[in-house]
Amino acid sequence: MKVRTNADTPEQAANAVAFGAVGIGLCRTEHMFFEGDRIDAMREMILASTLEGREAALAKLLPYQRDDFLGIFKALKGFPATIRFLDPPLHEFLPHTKEQQLDLAKKLGISVEKIMNRVHELHEFNPMLGFRGCRLGIKYPEITEMQARAVFEAAVAAQKSGVKSKPEIMIPLVGFKKELDLQIAIVHETAKAVQSETKTKFAYSVGTMIEIPRGALTADEIAGTAEFFSFGTNDLTQTTMGMSRDDSGSFLQPYIEAEIVKKNPFASIDQTGVGQLMEIAIEKGRKTRPDIKLGICGEHGGDPDSVKFCHKIGLNYVSCSPFRVPIARLAAAQAAIAEKRAAKSAPKAKAKKKK
Repeated sequence: MKVRTNADTPEQAANAVAFGAVGIGLCRTEHMFFEGDRIDAMREMILASTLEGREAALAKLLPYQRDDFLGIFKALKGFPATIRFLDPPLHEFLPHTKEQQLDLAKKLGISVEKIMNRVHELHEFNPMLGFRGCRLGIKYPEITEMQARAVFEAAVAAQKSGVKSKPEIMIPLVGFKKELDLQIAIVHETAKAVQSETKTKFAYSVGTMIEIPRGALTADEIAGTAEFFSFGTNDLTQTTMGMSRDDSGSFLQPYIEAEIVKKNPFASIDQTGVGQLMEIAIEKGRKTRPDIKLGICGEHGGDPDSVKFCHKIGLNYVSCSPFRVPIARLAAAQAAIAEKRAAKSAPKAKAKKKK
């Protein structure tokens, strides 16, 4: 089983490769929007009331994303990169204090009331289960189109500079096959457009993050479109257990002491519950697509027990933060050795039973 990294910048990717990672298992594109003036263009897009306004703001973001992806491809030196399209709810990008809102209103030349109204419109009682992930791309397909174009233009630029790129585009929070179909159609259309414009062919793959129970339970349907699954075990744990990672601190320790749970399920995979959903998704996904690529990109990818469990259920790779790559590699090696030893001892055990 291979070990990849969760990385959002060329520097993080280079560090992980130095530690032995063989690619990126999760590149969180939203992190790229917070640097410098980018956040202003992102906010302009969110505050726009027309398609034309959103497209104008997205055009400002495109070169930033393209340059970031090009830097990542160069840092990876031919290793694959799984790139997750926009995932968090839009309200996270907007300012919430009056002072910040006044400052943004001056920058964009709009009224502060417009910003306040938009913040109010985007308010959610439970943002984790709200307007985020692929739901953003379905309502605003122009966001998906911009991100796909940035990936593919970067792939072309990398190729022309002699660097191989292997982009794997991942659509988040999919629970219905149609959600993935709609988003992937935009990705394919954009790929064709960029290939035509640049007269350059490039390879890429498309897949999804399995992070809600319905996605795991209907994996056979989703695998009809998805070329790979990456288990987002952070959210899969939250949605399976009905337990907030951010709010569980008040009761989790008593649960561990009472042996309701053996370990913190956000640090080590709950193999009985969450793990069972992963196994169901693997079995169903492989029935539809026997060669489907399977990985994990939640924070569990750096936990030794979770890595060994991922080996056991047949994942192709785990992904973790750059500085946990050596730990994950060691755990993956231990799991492989243990499996070989078990395989060697099995014939001897059978021979003893016959005697």
